[in-house]
Amino acid sequence: MSNLSAPVPSGGVTDAENNIENKEVEGLSQGQIVRRRFFRHRGAVVSMITLAFIVVLAFSAVGFDFSVFGVQIKTPGWWQWTWTEIPTAQNGGRPTLSLVPEWMGGDGIRFGDHPFGQDEIGRDIFAVVMRGTQQSIVIMVIVGLIATTIGTVIGAVSGYYRGWVDSVLMRFTDVIITIPLIVIGAVLGLAFGKLGAFVLAIIIGLFTWTGLARLVRGEVLSLREREFVDAARVAGASDRRIIFKHILPNAIGVIIVNTTLLMAAAILLETALSFLGYGVQSPDTSLGKIISENQSAFATRPWLFWWPGVFIIAIALCINFIGDGLRDAFDPRQRRMPSARALARADRASKVS
Repeated sequence: MSNLSAPVPSGGVTDAENNIENKEVEGLSQGQIVRRRFFRHRGAVVSMITLAFIVVLAFSAVGFDFSVFGVQIKTPGWWQWTWTEIPTAQNGGRPTLSLVPEWMGGDGIRFGDHPFGQDEIGRDIFAVVMRGTQQSIVIMVIVGLIATTIGTVIGAVSGYYRGWVDSVLMRFTDVIITIPLIVIGAVLGLAFGKLGAFVLAIIIGLFTWTGLARLVRGEVLSLREREFVDAARVAGASDRRIIFKHILPNAIGVIIVNTTLLMAAAILLETALSFLGYGVQSPDTSLGKIISENQSAFATRPWLFWWPGVFIIAIALCINFIGDGLRDAFDPRQRRMPSARALARADRASKVS
């Protein structure tokens, strides 16, 4: 009995942790292990649900209204106002949303006709914020896809071939890095912002891949020396197959995690550009543009800043938490610490066996 109550040596704790980890993943594929670890990250799961709710709310409330290279995509939403309508002002333009019950001294729980209030010209802020959220999400996703594709391909080719190919691609990357991103975004946003969020996102995505390219290059430099790559070469696999079928799948953790960081940075960049007047141009809108347009009314109508700010912060935090969960899921060194009871149980089992 005295042996069981004595402190467990550090070596025994490590063995117990390994036993628990091996027992939990026994018989599972790599994909199942990643999913299991991700769904154990409560912050990531809550963020994923919250982000999904924001996306569904934004795109269903006021419907789709996008023009992509001359092709118009338009569907109605369930909200009674659109982001361009100017209804009659109610309640002095103040929000009709109330979350305080009457028995607590409030106006009762109600949504009202203008839950987020109205701006100075009478537009429904809920509809305007939903439209701005749509634009910001579209830009975030497209920038993430384009920057990830370019950064992954350039980093993989540079790291695999090395030599003069590596030198040329990395010097080109260095040139792009030396130009401040906010300056590039301002110039390009002013030139292409009137063409819509889709075109603006493509232009921004063409200049935000540099950090990912360097990370992928470093990962490929390490992976190309592994035994499975040598085996693929001996088997006669082409360089293209080795890069895209053998090396990149083993670097997918680094790529996915940094893609989420790129997407979070993209929505903040778009917000900053729109606030400065270099992003999405009128008559369209985005979350940063909403704040910019109403900055003179900060003292008299503060609710014009609350809701766009809340959605900007919520989306950026959700993306970052999801990235944190993906990092823990893909990195085998990021293991959830077992409880003291589980460690003690595993240690007793190892001694009995």
